[in-house]
Amino acid sequence: MFQTRITVNKVKKMKITTYLRLTAATLLGLLAGQAYAAYAYDCGGLQVYVDGSTYSTGDTVQNNSVAYNCKVGGWCTVGGPYAPGEGWAWTEAWSDLGACDGSSSSSSSSSSSSSSSSSSSSSSGGSSSGSTSCNNLPVWDATTVYVGGNAVQHSSVKYTAKWWTQGDNPSQGGEYGVWRNDGSCSGSSSSSSSSSSSGGSSGGSSSSSSSSGASSSGGSRLGGYFVQWGVYQRNYHVKNIVTSGSAEKLTHIYYAFGNVQNGQCTIGDSYADYDRFYSAAESVDGQADTWDTGALRGSFNQLRKLKQMYPHIKVLWSFGGWTWSGGFGQAAQNPQAFADSCYNLLHDPRWDGVFDGIDLDWEYPNACGLSCDTSGYSSLTNVMEAMRARFGNELVTAAITADGTAGGKIDAADYAGASQYVDFYNVMTYDFFGAFDADGPTAPHSALYDYPGIPNAGFYSDRAIQALKNKGVPASKLNLGIGFYGRGWTGVSQSAPGGSATGAAAGSYEPGIEDYKVLKNTCPATGATGLVAGTAYAFCGNNWWSYDTPSTISGKMQYIADQDLGGSFFWELSGDTGNGELIEAMHSNQ
Repeated sequence: MFQTRITVNKVKKMKITTYLRLTAATLLGLLAGQAYAAYAYDCGGLQVYVDGSTYSTGDTVQNNSVAYNCKVGGWCTVGGPYAPGEGWAWTEAWSDLGACDGSSSSSSSSSSSSSSSSSSSSSSGGSSSGSTSCNNLPVWDATTVYVGGNAVQHSSVKYTAKWWTQGDNPSQGGEYGVWRNDGSCSGSSSSSSSSSSSGGSSGGSSSSSSSSGASSSGGSRLGGYFVQWGVYQRNYHVKNIVTSGSAEKLTHIYYAFGNVQNGQCTIGDSYADYDRFYSAAESVDGQADTWDTGALRGSFNQLRKLKQMYPHIKVLWSFGGWTWSGGFGQAAQNPQAFADSCYNLLHDPRWDGVFDGIDLDWEYPNACGLSCDTSGYSSLTNVMEAMRARFGNELVTAAITADGTAGGKIDAADYAGASQYVDFYNVMTYDFFGAFDADGPTAPHSALYDYPGIPNAGFYSDRAIQALKNKGVPASKLNLGIGFYGRGWTGVSQSAPGGSATGAAAGSYEPGIEDYKVLKNTCPATGATGLVAGTAYAFCGNNWWSYDTPSTISGKMQYIADQDLGGSFFWELSGDTGNGELIEAMHSNQ
């Protein structure tokens, strides 16, 4: 599931946030000063922008007497940091069409609804001269999760969340923070209980009510990879899926990995897979394993129990991965025999019924990963056709490359032809850049869009999705991938992307890689300088990391909706927080 390395020369540029090291307020002032005075636009009939409303690519609105055209529907809808002319990242979402001419601007500005964030005087953290009723509003609580539209009271002031947040003090966010200041509370209502937060949910809650106030997005599928080696040093087990509150939110679990050897599917780690003893305290259902002859133990038995508790979850056994993809070339020489071996292994009597299908993570058909494959353009199609014939109505899926560059990995194999045989593809839209290029330049490993200065043109998620769709792969069969980890460098001297480095930043298990649950505390991505091309980055000391956060995940889920994709998936479960913070961000935006 790891890195893609191809050198390409052309750097495509688009007009998004510049990396000047200015404060958000200064940047906003420069942009406003340049845009408003330069030209006029007839705003007659244009709708007034309302923060949090749904907007599509191509929509035109007016805000503060300036006209804007939506470039990226997903970000336009998110609002908050993408609010046209206001948010610190608005240029990623909107194009400035010019100041409204005198014939229409006054009416649009004065008639803006109270729910709009167009007035800078009521921006998050700013003062408001008016007063508002706080009756029945919950008191802000630092441990509660809030999403766009959730309202609270804090220090006798009403605040409304612009996007996902947890722990951000409303009174300290400032004009560009997550909270919008809606004015002082009229009367006394501070006794409202914080435990009854309106629309919010505790970090570990399984409730989907936290989607209140946010637009619907994200597709119907939400799956994640469970890595067999996670039961060792990471100490992550199937039970953690339940205790984190994530089990009810997932639709699919991909068990990684089985091996591919001698043209066959084989066991990857017998001890972790089906032999490790689970005590009652470790077991997902509180019942200890037995040592009876023939008894199933290990993660397979835990997954069986999980499915009994959550029968909606589909579990697939994934084969290959970055390390074990070298055997696919031989397997492709006799696809039918390969499919037979896989089917027989999944339906071994010892664990028959645990798996609902197979997932092939071939890195990469007719291209190079850790090793190079020369099986030919049609090899993927041939293998998937054989899998479908053997597995019948069971699930057949594949994790596939996100290299959508001209002549890249997507061009190397017939992904469109193979798509007729798969239920869906998991597009690995991460690992575009990392410290496998030790000296940099620093770059986000999971950018959603292009951005100025991207080291390799075309290494971003939207390029891959469009390449697959253009080849004829149905959008409904594409899942967008999200990494629950960051990639980072050390020896970096600049906070903006594009800096040189001396090597990989230290990681808990591998240099240059760290879990989100660690990075959110050790190197948090915050402020106006923490966002690029739909993902986040952070600069701490001389370390530079890129990773997705609940806020950027919200935008990616909206992108899934805008593109009519089938859903999302992530790599991998153990990277999330103990209360499933990232999974909740995905689920609440479905």
